[in-house]
Amino acid sequence: MAVEMVKYADGPTTSVEVHIDAPPSAVWPLLCDINAPAEFSQEFQGADWLDDGPALGATFRGRNEHKVVGEWSAVCKVTAMDHERAFEWAVGDLDHPASRWRFDLEPDGEGSMLRFTAQIGPAPSGLTPAIERMPDREEDIVAKRMGEHNANMRRTIEGYKHLAEERQAGTS
Repeated sequence: MAVEMVKYADGPTTSVEVHIDAPPSAVWPLLCDINAPAEFSQEFQGADWLDDGPALGATFRGRNEHKVVGEWSAVCKVTAMDHERAFEWAVGDLDHPASRWRFDLEPDGEGSMLRFTAQIGPAPSGLTPAIERMPDREEDIVAKRMGEHNANMRRTIEGYKHLAEERQAGTS
């Protein structure tokens, strides 16, 4: 499989999806629980609402940890919230975010299709210092980081699949 090499300023994206044998109504509560990904991700450690969330325009502070970078937190704002369809947040400045994360949910037969998408850049992030130190390796640095995000996103949606299907089986 060929990997397309891109620069950070290009706003690279990655996406994963999974079919879940549960209706969107059973999956939706997981998407709106800002702490649920911490159960599955190797990087995301949890979050706290800074105002009344989950709601469109609400903000939260997410906490992360990476073996190379250490610990950090970031303020995020909910930029899309369409009940049982989409939940999205941006990190940092809405007009120039460091990253954007989005869950899309749609009916799929008697179950659901869940897609999780991330875009990094164009605003500076924790990746910026590494790129500045090694500009000739930028595309490799971006590709490695996108691979890390993709793996954590895959763990998250597989975890959601397990939880939603387990709950659905308990209600049948």
